[in-house]
Amino acid sequence: MTTPTARLAYERVHAGDWSAKILPLRRQTEVVNGWLAERLRSVLPEVMRREGCDMWLVVAREYNEDPVLMSLLPAPMMSARRRTILVFHAPGAADDALPGDPGEGTAGVGFEAMAIANAGIGLDGYYAPMWDKSRTAQAKEDQWACLRRVIAERDPRRIGIDVGEHFAFGDGLSHHEHEALRGALGEELWARTASAERVAVGWLERRTQGEIDAAGGINQIAHGIIGEAFSSRVVHPGVTTAVDVAWWMRQRAADLGLSCWFHPTVSIQRRGTHVGDIGSSPDEVIRPGDLLHCDFGLHYLGLATDTQQNAYVLRLGEEAPPAGLELALVAANRQQDLLAAEMVAGRSGNEILAAVRAAMAADGLEGRMYTHPIGVHGHGAGPMIGLYDQQDGVPGRGDLPLHDDTLHSFEMFVEVPVPEWGGQQVKLASEQIVAFTGGRIHYLGGRQTALHLIH
Repeated sequence: MTTPTARLAYERVHAGDWSAKILPLRRQTEVVNGWLAERLRSVLPEVMRREGCDMWLVVAREYNEDPVLMSLLPAPMMSARRRTILVFHAPGAADDALPGDPGEGTAGVGFEAMAIANAGIGLDGYYAPMWDKSRTAQAKEDQWACLRRVIAERDPRRIGIDVGEHFAFGDGLSHHEHEALRGALGEELWARTASAERVAVGWLERRTQGEIDAAGGINQIAHGIIGEAFSSRVVHPGVTTAVDVAWWMRQRAADLGLSCWFHPTVSIQRRGTHVGDIGSSPDEVIRPGDLLHCDFGLHYLGLATDTQQNAYVLRLGEEAPPAGLELALVAANRQQDLLAAEMVAGRSGNEILAAVRAAMAADGLEGRMYTHPIGVHGHGAGPMIGLYDQQDGVPGRGDLPLHDDTLHSFEMFVEVPVPEWGGQQVKLASEQIVAFTGGRIHYLGGRQTALHLIH
C-alpha cells in the first residue's frame, strides 16, 4: 500500500513520457525561427522606440560572439560567420519616443533588420542583405565601408552599440571591434553612438505570447524529470548518493535530447546532523528521514528553466513526512505568494525586493529573496530582485523596471524550525518559473505544494 500522495507521484512519473513531448530537432528549429520572425517584427521595434534608440548595431566575430547575437540568429546558424554585422533601424525612435515610452501603434513602421555579412550563411529571409559579398567573390566595398554607407543613408540620431556597465548582455562589443567600428564611422557618426544596454536587455527579456504559451510545457518537462529523479525508481536509500541523483538528472536530460545550462545539484538535510549547506555534500549517501533538495535547469526551444524542489525519504513505518517539514513547504509557498503580490509593472527590482522583505517580516518569515529574470539565458536579462548576498538592493541590475510579458525565476528560501527534529532549523529553498503577463503572475507547469515522497 502507498499513500495517495505517493501513488499520485508514481502515476505522474509514468503517465508522462517526456520524450513524446519533445519535437524532432528540425521541427524545433521551425518553431524557434517562427518566434524569431515574430520578435523581429514586433518586439524589437517596440523596445527600440521605448528606449529612444533609432539604430542598433550588433557586431561580432566567429567564436567571440556578443552574448546577444545567438538570440538574433535563425537556426541552424550556430555562430557568427567570420564577422557578422546586424543593423536594426527604427526610424524616428530617437525623435518621437522618450525612454520609457512604448511608441504604441508605431513600433514596426518602417523598421528594418539588415545584415552586413557573407551571403548564403543562413540570414536570408530574416535580414535584408546589404553587402555584395558572396562566398567566393570579394565585394566592391569592404564590410566596414558598407556599414558606414548603410548608416549614413539612414542618418540616425542615436546609434546603439553594445557597451554597458551593468549587464553582460549589453556589453558584447569586443575591444578590437569597438576600435574598428569607431574608425569606420568617423568622428561625426561616432559622436551619435550610445550604450544599447537597455535595448539588448529589453530584447532578451520580452516574450511573445507563443513563447509564454510554450514555456508552461517546457517547465512541465523539467518538473517531470525532477519527479522521476525524486522517486524510488532512482533513489535507493542506503546506496544512492546525492551526486548520483544529480548525474541521473543530467543524463536523463541528455537522453531526451535536451541540455542543462548548469550542472544539477542535489543536497541533503538530516535530523541531528549538519551535512552541509544546500549544494554541498554531494557524496553523502541518502538515508531514510532525509530531506532532499535539487536545483535543475534545462534548455529547450531556446528557453531556459530553473527549478528547485524538495523531497522526503520515508522512514520505516512512516506514511507521510513530519508535519514540521510539510509546514516548511507551506511557508515557502507563502513566500512565493508574497513576492507575486508585489510584482507590479513599472516597479524596479529593488522596490519589489524592499516591499516583499517588509511583507515577509510582517508575516514572521525568515529567509532571503534572490529572484532573477529568465528566458534565452538562465540568469536572464531584466530586473534583479535581490541577490543571495545582497538583500538591501542590487545597484544597477535591480534598478530596472518590471515589464509585462516577461518570465522570472522565483528563487528564495525560508528557514523554519521543525518540532519533530528537536526544533532544528531547516532551510526550505524553492525555485519556480513564472510568467508576468497581463499584470499578473502565473506559475508555469504548476508548482510544488507537496513534498515528493521516496520509499
